[in-house]
Amino acid sequence: MTPLVMFDDELADGWAPFSLTRPCGELIFGRWTLRERLERVAGRRVTGHVTRPWLRRYAEAGAPASLGPDRLPDAATYWSSRAVPALDAAWGRSPANLWLAGQLAGIRLAPGGRPPRPDWFAAPRPEPGLADRTLPGEWLLHPWDLVSAGPARLADDLAATIGAGVRDDLPDGCRRLGSEAIRLGEGARVEPGVLFDAREGPIELGPGVEVRTGARLAGPLYAGPRSRLLGGALSRFSGGPFSFVRGEVDGVTALGYSNKAHDGYLGQAYVGRWVNLGAMTTNSDLKHTYGTVRVGPPGARTDTGLVKLGCLLGDHVKTGIGARLDTGTVVGAGSSLFGAEMPPTWVEPFSWGPGRTRERCRREAFIATATRVVARRGLEADAPFRGWLGDVWDEACRP
Repeated sequence: MTPLVMFDDELADGWAPFSLTRPCGELIFGRWTLRERLERVAGRRVTGHVTRPWLRRYAEAGAPASLGPDRLPDAATYWSSRAVPALDAAWGRSPANLWLAGQLAGIRLAPGGRPPRPDWFAAPRPEPGLADRTLPGEWLLHPWDLVSAGPARLADDLAATIGAGVRDDLPDGCRRLGSEAIRLGEGARVEPGVLFDAREGPIELGPGVEVRTGARLAGPLYAGPRSRLLGGALSRFSGGPFSFVRGEVDGVTALGYSNKAHDGYLGQAYVGRWVNLGAMTTNSDLKHTYGTVRVGPPGARTDTGLVKLGCLLGDHVKTGIGARLDTGTVVGAGSSLFGAEMPPTWVEPFSWGPGRTRERCRREAFIATATRVVARRGLEADAPFRGWLGDVWDEACRP
């Protein structure tokens, strides 16, 4: 099989706060990451990501590495991370310019075909001499599209895949509402008193997931391997692996290894990896005026066109107890927020401190904390992992 490579274009490069720390193909949209979805459609593994230069040492278990200009394979298929192919798309094998919804999504090169020049990935162009092939699917334009379109995508994904092995015999003491499918993965443990509300979409619990008494799970909902749903009303949630969730949660995607183990409302939000939300952390997802939400740094805010949008939290973000996040808040990676004052709606990466009087988290302190956090989940923060995080800090905090 020819190699399969994902790339971030100039729009994906601006997907703050997530594009600072990871290739955009490693973001969850619906049931899977964008990379995992492409692998299902193409029937092969992604070889690597073409992404931002400071992510050259990107190192995450189970994910392909970043590919520099000198490592791009010949005769490969190159596919945009923002292009979301339909699960039933006929992938094909012939060399072609690959189109999706009227835009070029990628190219499949002929045998011996040389990889594109480095500047091609920012604004890809059709390859002369190749046939045109159109695939069904959709495009993601902004990072908040992952929030607004996520629940509908999750419902469709689960409906397409959950049919095999469906369990209608729920554990003793649990109840069901609705007729959508429910599937419990191998080793999933559900205590008595859990309500499965399958009226609006399917529910899937991955292997080893634990659900505590007092949880109300409303579909569409997916909890990845070894996640723990600790209680509260959880609806339209997709997250994992190893995510801890409690409280009122609606319309949320969590990349995994995140911790919201206490009460508090989290709605219409996207949570990066290794995030820890202190007890009673709560976000607003609706303005008092019921107007559309604007997102971005001061002087460069963008109208999302969305009436409901909560927060976008980058990797390794932490909040203190009682933290309050306003509508449309974006918190940069590595930030630690605490104190009684509400932070601004745009928080630069590696910010540390209360409210609006924040300092920059020191490089060594950030990496040391990340190392301890990873060890608490039974993983090793090895030299490549620490090097990747150090490169990210250097990019975000350079003079």
